[in-house]
Amino acid sequence: MKLYFSPGACSLAGHIALHEAGLEFDRVKVDLKTHRTEDGGDFAKVNPNGYVPALEFDDGSVLTENIAILSWIADQAPALAPTGPMGRYRLLEMLAYISTEIHKAFKPFFKPGATDAEKAQAGEQIGKRLQFLADILKDDYLLGGMSVADAYLFVMLTWAGKNGLPLPAGLEAYAARMRARPAVRLALEHEGLGATAS
Repeated sequence: MKLYFSPGACSLAGHIALHEAGLEFDRVKVDLKTHRTEDGGDFAKVNPNGYVPALEFDDGSVLTENIAILSWIADQAPALAPTGPMGRYRLLEMLAYISTEIHKAFKPFFKPGATDAEKAQAGEQIGKRLQFLADILKDDYLLGGMSVADAYLFVMLTWAGKNGLPLPAGLEAYAARMRARPAVRLALEHEGLGATAS
């Protein structure tokens, strides 16, 4: 199995989750500007959409999109998903919220030519959506125990930090808790980001 990633991109969520699950996998770094893999391959042959993450299985089939990849990882390691009759759906609900309401809102920060006003508006929106999560955070992690959703949220918090967006108080401690996890530290190290990346 191979995880196609770009350092610090949203593929870091799957990277963390795969380590948390204890699954064996190879890492293939992708240059998102040239769409070439680190060994010179054409990434468009792996994912024609040209973005990470992509998870390639031993039979050559490929799974893309964070929600799908993180859900698959949770199925392999049930400890990374909440339990109970609604557990699977609560996980999907949280993954969808992070993907559509937070991840997508960062677009102006990555779009060449975005104005300061567009970034400020996006930052305000992201702040409100992170505050919602801070308000519902009752335990150490989003859904009780550590889940694949936490891996995804952690990446969004690193993006907030890199773009100078303040974190709600509850999420500052949460980010520190996540950063201290061995799987997170290992993924950051593998991506050349160091365990202290913020």
